[in-house]
Amino acid sequence: MNIQRRSYDHPDAVKLNDQVQLEYAARYGDEGDITPLDPTMFAPPRGVYLVAYDDRDRPVATGAWRAQETNDEGYSDGDAEIKRMFVIPEGRGQGLARRILRMLEDDARAAGRTRMVLETGDKQPEAIALYRSSGYEPCEKFGHYRTYDSSLCMAKPLQG
Repeated sequence: MNIQRRSYDHPDAVKLNDQVQLEYAARYGDEGDITPLDPTMFAPPRGVYLVAYDDRDRPVATGAWRAQETNDEGYSDGDAEIKRMFVIPEGRGQGLARRILRMLEDDARAAGRTRMVLETGDKQPEAIALYRSSGYEPCEKFGHYRTYDSSLCMAKPLQG
């Protein structure tokens, strides 16, 4: 696997984002994740957007983080929020999401972020299992979906 930094609006990132939105819509019966995002949110050093490619140079997975500070959506100073973790169905079960997650944590830590946070949903058991097995624990809800019963928020300290 070849994992590259890309912009949020890179054609491969857009293609995979469209696929994950369809999966969210199917799982939750809605229009997908409507959290407002734009490419500047993932521009280093305040974030990063990764795209993984298979041995035939096809985009197969994404993962990103963006910096957050204390605000009215429940974030804290020093937060790095994970966004767009996704592996296409054919690429699952190979440890790719775990590899991307470690890269995101390392990058956020190097950027001085102190806590990795994420929001997922109760209809994504694979994601929940990945995060729990990677040291993430439930935390106070934050973000766009903080008032939704199906929303699950998790966090992991990055420093110390």
